[in-house]
Amino acid sequence: MKRVFQTLAALAVCGGIAAAAIVGFGLYNVSARQGHLPGVEWVLHTTFKQSVRLRAPDATEVPDDIGHADRIQLGALHFQGACAFCHAVPGQPRSATAQAMNPPPPHISEAAAKWEPQHMFWIVEQGVKMSGMPHWPADGRGDEIWSVVAYLNAVPDMTAQDQTALTGDGSGAARCSACHGEGGKSTNSYVPRLDILTPDQITQALIQYRDGTRPSGIMQEASARLTNAQIDRIAGRYGAAQGDSDQATATTQTDHAGAALAMRGTDAVPACTQCHGPGRAADAPIAPVLAGQSRAYLESQLKLWRDGHRGGGVRAKLMTKAAQDLSDDEITALAEWFAGLEPAADAQ
Repeated sequence: MKRVFQTLAALAVCGGIAAAAIVGFGLYNVSARQGHLPGVEWVLHTTFKQSVRLRAPDATEVPDDIGHADRIQLGALHFQGACAFCHAVPGQPRSATAQAMNPPPPHISEAAAKWEPQHMFWIVEQGVKMSGMPHWPADGRGDEIWSVVAYLNAVPDMTAQDQTALTGDGSGAARCSACHGEGGKSTNSYVPRLDILTPDQITQALIQYRDGTRPSGIMQEASARLTNAQIDRIAGRYGAAQGDSDQATATTQTDHAGAALAMRGTDAVPACTQCHGPGRAADAPIAPVLAGQSRAYLESQLKLWRDGHRGGGVRAKLMTKAAQDLSDDEITALAEWFAGLEPAADAQ
């Protein structure tokens, strides 16, 4: 038995020396033109699959609105700009560059059919080492990742016509309008309206996205290469004048569950309307108008504030403190109430 252990130890030492020589002298060919040695590709791919299945969230964490048309469209628009170069989209082939990669990124129609939503969430969030697959650029933005997963989950049944209906034909239409709507009047419940924000608010948000102080994998991608001059032009195009964005035209829903919280606050939560309107004082800080923003968007933002993932400008700490004691039910009530108000921009 002793001799067996000595033999195994000697083999292990020889194997270690051989491996060191292969690495140290560059004997292993890392050229993308050359495939892996027999068995290596199987080992890597099996490791990948098992690692994902071990670490992915539970299926119970998949949101109920995974099939919502607005969520699918938001994910599709981001995928078109950030991911399609490697993975293509339904009805289109992968680029020649993507096909020359080793390992080649799979066509999205093929890849999405192999995974459940929770597995795709983990892959998009974490990325995959040594494959060219990056992790999600922003921490704490599971809400955005689920939108991408919503699109991926729908991909196996999509045709080229379905894809075009979601994202357009890629002919160069205004990039901001694709998500935020013509004139910034978004009709997607997961995307904010810009036409009720001031140009300065849009400018500050885009700078924060670009600089990474306001985490968002979607908006960091959209703003990463924008110059200050381009940001100013976008803000001027979509933003409303301060007077036009300042007030909502109706505050009649005072019996709504969110009305009292919004207008009077509690011992722990200040009144939202003091800064955000409607009816804010003339000397109040010029905070973004909330009246007319969609419920889904407002809910996601309030939860980000409460959970400490929102980031932003000089008032970020104030909002984190203001939202930290809000319950999910209170957030829903606030979002419903503000979403139900008609902003001044719609009454003109």
